[in-house]
Amino acid sequence: VVMPVGPNTRKARRTCIHYPMTYRERANKNKHKRHRKLRGHISCGHGRVGKHRKHPSGRGNAGGQHHHRIWFDKYHPGYFGKVGMRQYHYKVNKKYCPTTKVSKLLSMVPRDQLKACKGKEEMPVINLLAHGAFKLLGTGKIPKAPLIVKARSFSAGAEKKIKKAGGACVLVP
Repeated sequence: VVMPVGPNTRKARRTCIHYPMTYRERANKNKHKRHRKLRGHISCGHGRVGKHRKHPSGRGNAGGQHHHRIWFDKYHPGYFGKVGMRQYHYKVNKKYCPTTKVSKLLSMVPRDQLKACKGKEEMPVINLLAHGAFKLLGTGKIPKAPLIVKARSFSAGAEKKIKKAGGACVLVP
């Protein structure tokens, strides 16, 4: 029998610097060392009475409500059971309402449009839907310049600030 001697053979991998130990070899290295040392010791350190069985307490999350209950209650409280009322036909899109704040309004208007409207009766128009927001919140300070803002909804504070600056709030479907 001729042994293959190439870059991918096990012997080459062990000796060559470019081919380090594989993941499996590295993972099992110490395990096998330990087993070699325990040859002749009848139960290999797992005891005679209890015996080293495969999965004595079950696999995975088995026994979470039975023999592992203390562990589950200690480290994962609230893992089992239900809370609240069920909503049968839950529509995510109805709840979808990205927001933006009043202080970010000026960053949505191009500079040249602001300069063109300065000192005239025309006001820059901001369509929040084009900027990915449905609702305007009243957080932050509003610029002194009047603006026309189009959105699906406005908070009371946002509407108050825009009107105080001389602008207008337009509801868009």
